[in-house]
Amino acid sequence: MFNFFKKKSPIEKLYEEYNKLLKEAHALSTSNRSASDAKQAEAQEVMKKIEAAEAQQ
Repeated sequence: MFNFFKKKSPIEKLYEEYNKLLKEAHALSTSNRSASDAKQAEAQEVMKKIEAAEAQQ
């Protein structure tokens, strides 16, 4: 009920950033392919950070 008081873990924050970047890349894919590819690359870097953080746990 009171999940909004719970602080997010660093991994949850990274997942949110990853999803945000993917949404931006998808939106850009129809208008600017190179910008979309750049967002995809950023998302992949965030995924590497997620995988590294999950491996540490």
